[in-house]
Amino acid sequence: MEKIAIYPGSFDPVTNGHLDIIERGLKIFDRLIITILENPAKKLLFSVDERIDLLTRSLAGFSNVEIASYDGLLVDYAKQRNANAILRGMRAVSDFEYEFQMALMNRRLNREVQTVFLMTGLRWIFTSSSIIKEAAKFGGNIESMVPPVVQEKLEQRFHCSLGGDPENSDETV
Repeated sequence: MEKIAIYPGSFDPVTNGHLDIIERGLKIFDRLIITILENPAKKLLFSVDERIDLLTRSLAGFSNVEIASYDGLLVDYAKQRNANAILRGMRAVSDFEYEFQMALMNRRLNREVQTVFLMTGLRWIFTSSSIIKEAAKFGGNIESMVPPVVQEKLEQRFHCSLGGDPENSDETV
């Protein structure tokens, strides 16, 4: 049986941390369905269509991923898509409580769908879409934190250049 996982998120925008989780998730699962969950509580920079486009272009080299969007219960979507797992990335202890609560609720709603957590690579531990948007808004160098297509889209959105002097970027973080 094919091992299919749903990797949900807002992906506003997709970051290299997300790509790290996707690449490592594909070592565990045969196929990933990257799913943009529509969350009306979040203030979003990009539309669903823009995020789908950014993900599609960022993941052009992967044949075993699919990009979709959904606005209902995640476990219902997993069942519809014959997925047996939900893949979640965790950056720090601060993510744990929320993710743990969501995993328990999803398990209560559907015991057939397992939640699998992957720790983000150390290089991306402090990278989040929110922090990247904030830095980009003020012209910060985000070049090493997002795929090139995302950097270009953020430069267009904020009317500035977001690259920088590679000697001044801290690649060890």
